[in-house]
Amino acid sequence: MSANGPVLDVRDLRVWYGSTRGAVRAVDGVSIQIRAGEVLGLVGESGCGKSTLGRGVMGLLPDGSAVDGQVLFQDTDLLKVSDRQLRRMRGPDIALIFQEPMTRLNPLMRIEDHFSETITAHEPKLSKAEVRRRSLEALGGMGIPPTRFRNYPHEFSGGMRQRIMIALALVLRPKLVIADEPTTALDVLVEAQILSILADLKRNFDTALLLITHNLGIVAEACDRVAVMYAGRIAEEGDARTVFSQPAHPYTRELLRSVISLNTTGLHYIPGAPPSLIDPPAACKFHPRCPDAMRVCAQLAPVEQRLSAGQRVECWLHGPGDRIPEGGREPLEQERIAVAEEA
Repeated sequence: MSANGPVLDVRDLRVWYGSTRGAVRAVDGVSIQIRAGEVLGLVGESGCGKSTLGRGVMGLLPDGSAVDGQVLFQDTDLLKVSDRQLRRMRGPDIALIFQEPMTRLNPLMRIEDHFSETITAHEPKLSKAEVRRRSLEALGGMGIPPTRFRNYPHEFSGGMRQRIMIALALVLRPKLVIADEPTTALDVLVEAQILSILADLKRNFDTALLLITHNLGIVAEACDRVAVMYAGRIAEEGDARTVFSQPAHPYTRELLRSVISLNTTGLHYIPGAPPSLIDPPAACKFHPRCPDAMRVCAQLAPVEQRLSAGQRVECWLHGPGDRIPEGGREPLEQERIAVAEEA
C-alpha cells in the first residue's frame, strides 16, 4: 500500500444469498474506499445490505452465499486469501463490532476468558500478566471497572455488554474497524463516551473506521464521509457536511427529512418500503418511492455522476442528459402514488 493509499478499497463487490425463491442480491456492485484515520458512515434503511457489506469485507458470510469483486486491504485481496490467513488477520488487522453482544459473548465464559482467548490466539507468547494488563486497559477505556473482570456476560446490562464487545474488538488495535450499529441499546451518555473513544482511536492510532448505523446524528457527529446505501447499491457518497447540507439524491434528502429534532412539528416518512432484493424494481431501484421520479428512472439504471461538491451520485436528476431518451424527463407521479398506497 502506498503512503497515501486507502486502507480498505472495495471494488464492485457483489454478494448473493441463495434462497428457495431465487438469489438475494444483498450487495450489488458496491465500491468504497477508507483511508487511515478516516471514518466512513454507511447509512440506509434496514434491508439495504449494510451489514452484509460489512460481513462481506470480513469474510463472515454464511454458507450458500456467493461473492464477486475485490476487497483490497492494504493491497491484499481478502477474497483471494485462504481461510487460515483471513482468520489470522481478524483481530490485529481488521475487527468487527457486532450489533447484538448477547449473541456474541459465550454465556459459559467469564469476561476474563473472552479477552484471554482473543489476545493469546494472535500473540501466544504474551505472559498472563501482560494479557491481563492489556485486557483491563481495554475495558477501562470503555468504563468497565477491574472488579467486573471475572463476571459472566449475564451479569452485565445490555449497554455494558456492548461496551465489552467494543473493547474486545479494539484490544489488538486493528488498522480497520467495522462497527455494525455499535451504539445500539445504549443511553446517550454511554453513546457519547463510545463516540469519544472511536475519535481517540482515529486520532491516536490512525485507525480506519467503517461505521454502519441508522443514526444520522452519529454520522454527522463522528464521520468524515458518508455513503448512503439503498437496495444493495451506493446511491450517494461524499463529505459528510456536504451530503447533509446539499443532498444530491432524493433518497438522501428524504432520509434527512425523516430525522426528528427539537424543532419537529410533524413526522415525515418515505412512502413504501425498501424493495425485495430477490426481485427489485427495474432500472433505478428507488423510483417507485421517489418524489422526483421520471420516466427514464423506470427504463434505465442510473449512471454514476461526479458533482462539483465532491459527491458521487447515481440519479438521473444529475444526468448525463445525452443518455436520457425522448420523453424520459416526464414525471412518474401515478406509478409512485400507486406504490405508496399499496405500502
